[in-house]
Parts: sequence; C-alpha cells; structure tokens
Amino acid sequence: MPYQVTTTPIDGVLVLEPKVFGDARGFFFESFNAKDFAQSTGLDVEFVQDNHSKSAKGVLRGLHFQVQHAQGKLVRVTQGAVFDVAVDIRKGSRTFGQWFGLELSAENKKQLWISAGLAHGFLVTSESAEFLYKTTDYYHPEFERSILWNDPAIGIEWPMHLIDGQPLLASKDLNANCLANAGK
Repeated sequence: MPYQVTTTPIDGVLVLEPKVFGDARGFFFESFNAKDFAQSTGLDVEFVQDNHSKSAKGVLRGLHFQVQHAQGKLVRVTQGAVFDVAVDIRKGSRTFGQWFGLELSAENKKQLWISAGLAHGFLVTSESAEFLYKTTDYYHPEFERSILWNDPAIGIEWPMHLIDGQPLLASKDLNANCLANAGK
C-alpha cells in the first residue's frame, strides 16, 4: 500500500503515513496521489482547494467547521510541529463530542484525514509551523463557525506544557461557541 493507514476511535478520522525514501542526500515522498489515496483509504474524494498557513509557537487555530459546504480535510505539516485535533460534531454519531489528537510534524510526515462534518484545530508546539491542508469544498466565510478550544464538554488534552503560557487565539476563536451551541 502506498500509505500506511491507521484508523482512530472516530469514524472518518484516519492517520496516514506515506512511504518515505531517504538517504544521505535527503528524502522523497509523494505527499498526495489520488489513486493511492483512494486505494489506501477506500475513499473517493475530490480536493478543490489547498491552504497553507504559517504560525508562531503557541498559536491555536480552531476548532473550525462550516455549517454548510462542510469540508473534508487532508492535513500535514511541512515545517515544525503541531498538536492536531479533530472533534466529532455530527449529531447522531456514536462518537459525537469525542476528540482525537496527535502530533503532526515535518519530521514524522504523518497526515490526518478529517471527514466533512468534524471540527478541526491545531496548536503550534515548535518555534513556528507551516501547515498545509487540502479541502473537499471551498472556504465559505459566511458558513464558518468555531467551537471553544477548551470546552469542558469535549475535554481536549492540549499539550500546554509544550508552549509558554496561554495559547494565542484569533478573536473568532476567543468568542467561539461551546459544543452545545455549535452551528448557531
């Protein structure tokens, strides 16, 4: 298989580890190949947008989702490291309100597939990080919503010991709703 795929406790969240070829000169890997992605995951998705962000240590982005035009995301880090989180906000799901998180880094080259209908966020744990993600739908700011990063109903165990002080948040994330009011 082109990717090693690991399932998680949340349906629709997969960890992908691409085959990396390396030697004393450096490394090479295919970060995305549609045929191999479909073969490895069993998913037939079409990506329509690529996003790239750079953030300083301690920046926390999320937990974001769109109430219409929900986006599936394939995310990875090309520089630095983040703690990446997906939260199941699909009403009626057996794992509603549960979260899954892991370190994504330039070093480990892991990728996370997050199905449409889940909220997503990350905390930068290195001095800075460059984060790339492919999406299955376009960004629609009028439909974007945020869930409070530290909502006790979810209980995400963010690795705060890896940053100095409190996370740095955008105003939309400071003023986010709790899970109970998500989507409003």
